Amino acid sequence: MRHVFVETNWVVDYCAPAHQRTLAAINLLEAAKSGTISVYLPAPCLTEARSAIRIKFQPKEANRLREFLKWAKANGQLEAKIVEDTRRVLDQFEQLVKQNLDNLEAKLEGLNTEKGFDVFPLCTALLERSISLTTEVELKPFDNSILAAILVRAHQFLMEGERDLAFCELDGDL
Repeated sequence: MRHVFVETNWVVDYCAPAHQRTLAAINLLEAAKSGTISVYLPAPCLTEARSAIRIKFQPKEANRLREFLKWAKANGQLEAKIVEDTRRVLDQFEQLVKQNLDNLEAKLEGLNTEKGFDVFPLCTALLERSISLTTEVELKPFDNSILAAILVRAHQFLMEGERDLAFCELDGDL
């Protein structure tokens, strides 16, 4: 069986508001649920993703569009009906994003119970590997810990005779 290691970027792609989710992330979890692969995520990635999602996916652009609508209506650039319809869409957009962000904790916690998906904790070997990585590669401390976690877990599989290991490469730092 293929063992696939993912990190924070996969969590962000999977748990983002519905219109921002990445199909590849969804498909990867579906493959795990079907038993085709096993997916592994270092536990600290959940914490990092939570913060990133809450910051990155705030519907800030809606307010900029509302300002444009106000200006365009006042300057005769858009008809009142278009402005009204657009505001309605913006309200629906904000409501959907808010609902998705309100449900983020449940979505993150749900990953712990998904079939074929293993959220694994930090351990002493991981922390020791993290220390040795500081002299081998130049990473931010959190990325260093994530890389160490993945390397230690992958090494455990190699020691058990597993050879079909794959690593997501979405994070430019890693």
